[in-house]
Amino acid sequence: MPITKLDQMLDALRAKPRKKLVAAAANDEHTIEAVKDAVDAGIVEAVLVGDEARIIEICKKEGFGPGKFTIVNESNETKAAAAAVSMVRSGEGDVLMKGSLSTDKYMRAILNKEQGLMEPGAILSHVTVIENPHYHKLLIVGDVAVIPAPELKEKTAILNYLISVAKALQIDTPKAAIVTASEQVLPKMQACLDAAVLAKMGDRGQIKGAIVDGPLALDVAIDKEAAEIKGLKSPVAGDADCLVFANIEAGNIFYKSMTKLAGSECGAIVVGAKKPCVLSSRGDTVKTKLYSIALAALTA
Repeated sequence: MPITKLDQMLDALRAKPRKKLVAAAANDEHTIEAVKDAVDAGIVEAVLVGDEARIIEICKKEGFGPGKFTIVNESNETKAAAAAVSMVRSGEGDVLMKGSLSTDKYMRAILNKEQGLMEPGAILSHVTVIENPHYHKLLIVGDVAVIPAPELKEKTAILNYLISVAKALQIDTPKAAIVTASEQVLPKMQACLDAAVLAKMGDRGQIKGAIVDGPLALDVAIDKEAAEIKGLKSPVAGDADCLVFANIEAGNIFYKSMTKLAGSECGAIVVGAKKPCVLSSRGDTVKTKLYSIALAALTA
């Protein structure tokens, strides 16, 4: 059965062996609390790399013992990130997680040519799974955080990553919408041309495992009535599982509109590295970080 709610990821993971999570610079309350919740939920074992005294202090403040975790003492954030990446690269961890360090330090550790987590030629991207109270299932979207202006090659990679995550969520044949400002193929809009190419690639089996259509405006991608009013016939319209955005501005605005205005919950991971990486904002809630851990564990 497809997973249609984020909480169902936890149920699916409890039936599987626990993954090992390694958190880099785990010196903040939200990260430690989210990792503790994931350990208590039975979905991961956890290593916290960071300032040991600070980690123990937070554990005591929150009312639980630091014995829930393995703690690797490293107070320097850059060194903590490098140590966490090294553990995951060597097979001591299945999932990497960002703690209190800045995104640029975290990403530099992942992208390091000698000591990072990238295969030659791999494309790093970002996948967000959104549970919107007004939509009938989960939305799997990208890229909202990593690739600023994806060209066709990058959009193909983004689409394949979304499909892979959809499969991990037990969606057998996900429906993928290539989202642009219009559902018409407008030659003067490069996003529309890229969308048409991706749709044709889907038709001819170059994109496997999904039904792909585009260009599709957002309204017709997620609202069947809008598609009917516009006379659009599409197997994806009104029922999309995956949304590929034209650029980071479109994706990021959609993501923040969902979470800040529409009451959506989400989980997000960086994909394309050797292992999934949790890249939540330092301001994200504990629940968002827990769902991100679950998503990473589910795809690991």
